[in-house]
Amino acid sequence: MVNEQEFLAGYDPRAYPAVAVTVDVVALTIRDNELQVLLIQRAAPPFAGFWALPGGFVRPEEDLGVAARREFAEETGLGGEPLRRVHFEQLASYGTPERDPRMRIFSIAYLAFAPDLPEPTAGSDAGDAQWLALTALPTRELAFDHRKIIEDGIERARSKLEYTPLATRFVGEEFTIADLRAVYETVWGHPLHAGNFHRKVLSVPGLVEGTGATTEHGGPRGGPRARLYRAGDARLLHPALLRPAREETVR
Repeated sequence: MVNEQEFLAGYDPRAYPAVAVTVDVVALTIRDNELQVLLIQRAAPPFAGFWALPGGFVRPEEDLGVAARREFAEETGLGGEPLRRVHFEQLASYGTPERDPRMRIFSIAYLAFAPDLPEPTAGSDAGDAQWLALTALPTRELAFDHRKIIEDGIERARSKLEYTPLATRFVGEEFTIADLRAVYETVWGHPLHAGNFHRKVLSVPGLVEGTGATTEHGGPRGGPRARLYRAGDARLLHPALLRPAREETVR
């Protein structure tokens, strides 16, 4: 029986089918009061001229998360502390045999989510790069299986707002409940009842905490000044802030 060293010395990876690994990043941000996704226009085959997620092949020395952040940084120009403030998490893996016409390629997708991300800069292998509102997504021809990956990323982001305080990272250090509601409405894609949302937010321990201060002025139609809040210390929301459609299914 061979030992570990002998086995590795005689191991031939060419005896197995060749595969490659890529990372793709579903980068979402709120711009102009809309939820938008970062897309790159491919300049070369396969799918030349089609739009795709920022991503690329994992380098031999890279961990998956490092590769995803590198690809994201190359397209957004973010680095250092601004890049560390972006919420990053692994989304899913995609490995349908025919998903890439070049060879068998597995993609590990990541979700990147942050407010006010800058204008993108197309890399050397891209024809263009731009933020696209989700409402305009059906008009674009997307490469590979990236439409499915984007749909999964959007659903993950919407779910994160239900059970984590991620939405508080999209408002200022001090904010009103109306400011927070606007984030939920933008990400979830539909309006929310102001009174019900206000009551639910204040019923979740650790989601927000009062500052004791108020806005300088009342609302656009007058009325009392709104109370100001800051993010609390909760990491998970209990009870969760469910989307209205999901509230119906769990009753």
